[in-house]
Amino acid sequence: MRAFSGRLARTALLVAAIISLFGASARADGEAKLLAPSGSLRVGIYPGSPTSMVTDAVGKPHGLAYDLGAELAQRLGVGVDYVRFERVADIVSAIHDGKIDFTVTNATPARANEVSFSRPVLAIELGFLVPANSPIREVEDIDKPGVKIGVTKGSTSERTLPTKFKNATIVPAASVKAAIAMFGSSEIDLYATNKPTLFEMSDQMPGARILDGNWGLEHMAIAIPRGREEALSLLNSFVAEKQSSGALETIQRQAGLRGAMKVTRE
Repeated sequence: MRAFSGRLARTALLVAAIISLFGASARADGEAKLLAPSGSLRVGIYPGSPTSMVTDAVGKPHGLAYDLGAELAQRLGVGVDYVRFERVADIVSAIHDGKIDFTVTNATPARANEVSFSRPVLAIELGFLVPANSPIREVEDIDKPGVKIGVTKGSTSERTLPTKFKNATIVPAASVKAAIAMFGSSEIDLYATNKPTLFEMSDQMPGARILDGNWGLEHMAIAIPRGREEALSLLNSFVAEKQSSGALETIQRQAGLRGAMKVTRE
């Protein structure tokens, strides 16, 4: 009788384990279909910023959106399909339209009306870049008639800076690459965006300087199309794991991401 009871208990445990295994598999399959309905996770990236995608000395791509997209796709058991854009604003529009499944970007209230965000991944400083021999030495030198502040068209900087600077002129640039060329043609006197991007730009502009201090913070988070909020619990757990395991620091280091700050865990 005792042996029979033992076999019965072991059988019950085996059945429970099988049910749990199938339940976990069903959840994973449901999450994959929700986050990557096409069968691949379509990750929106734009070149030139380590928060999105940059290439190292041997041409290997790295970046916050690039690498986190790959790791999430692996967790979901699906492929990853990178789709390139010139500007982050275009990626946000594509996510809103359901053409892109994933990116990492500044979680502003305006963008939260267009897409859904995970918990913050990290915070980064916003700053200003000036070219070599610029007479602009500090932020107090900026707000003067004739000073031209470059910003990426459709960016948070383009929306925010006109309220901070009443006398300087805001000049939109089609992309970060275009902005570097605009310095050479004297179309802009300085450039405003997040510091990781500014550091990337300064590497290509000998003598360029990033002004001390910052004019705000961007809180980077995973963006997904609205209507997929059931997946936010998974995404928040994914972000927390990357933060606590050290994987996020590795991604930042490989991408050369400078100017980032840790965020308080929620």
